[in-house]
Amino acid sequence: MLPEVEAWLRGRTSSADDWPLHALLERKGATTVSVVLPARDERATIGTIIRVIRRELDGLVDEVVVIDSRSSDDTAAVAVRAGAAVHAQDEILPELKPLDGKGEALWKSLAVTSGELVVFVDSDLRDFRASMVTGLLGPLLDDPSVVYVKGCYDRPLLGAPTGGGRVTELVARPLINLHWPQLAGFVQPLAGEYAGRRSALERVPFITGYGVEIGLLIDLLEMAGLDALAQVDLGSREHSPQSTEALGAMAGQIMLAVWSRLERQGKMIPLHEPSARLSQFSRAGSGHKVTTRDVSIAERPPMITMAGNLR
Repeated sequence: MLPEVEAWLRGRTSSADDWPLHALLERKGATTVSVVLPARDERATIGTIIRVIRRELDGLVDEVVVIDSRSSDDTAAVAVRAGAAVHAQDEILPELKPLDGKGEALWKSLAVTSGELVVFVDSDLRDFRASMVTGLLGPLLDDPSVVYVKGCYDRPLLGAPTGGGRVTELVARPLINLHWPQLAGFVQPLAGEYAGRRSALERVPFITGYGVEIGLLIDLLEMAGLDALAQVDLGSREHSPQSTEALGAMAGQIMLAVWSRLERQGKMIPLHEPSARLSQFSRAGSGHKVTTRDVSIAERPPMITMAGNLR
């Protein structure tokens, strides 16, 4: 690990317990805070998350916004009853051709929120605690030079205390260490819980698929430098594990996102266009069935370029 990263770990890593609510309320002043929950078919968990934020973080969080990403269940209705403002993903900036993926929902949230600080939280968390929000806000409210904060945590899997985060360990971490060793200190580079200053988030592009997290980390490092980034230990995080096939598709999108950044930053000279088709196999009778899926990614430009459409 680079010496500068070791120094960064000591100076820019904290714990959620370091940022008690009363201290953040004192620091908040006139700063406004938005919490964004991207959601697709998350009726089982989203209501609890919203109620915890509304009940425990009154005075700190100014708005809770759910971006409903084409849910087939009543996620939107559950979120409204719990106290969130809900926006259908495809109805935001309707003049644009709709795109797919989590990153699309996160990017569009910038057009319908107003907070100077924006906190993103996955809506499938089973063990959500208010400290997941206060922890992420702590470094931003404490130090104006910090523009982006990633959560880190233990990842329980199927009853074991660890074992989650397989795509991180098998794909994202090796790629980061190979090509952006300054980011090697991030414990969970693909964490879905993170926060940033609107002034920074609106100036970077958003990859629309599962590559959004690694894309933001790489782009914000390039734009603001390592010392403007921080991470906070949020304890433990548990959600419904995805199948190996789904994780394979996620890994494909992350690798395409990394490819795009390597090319954009002049770290490689591409001699071909990478394929966005992923073939996977499953047992079928005495042989194997092949399923091929499209794992292509798209990219939205910095939201600041859409200034005429901002809320």
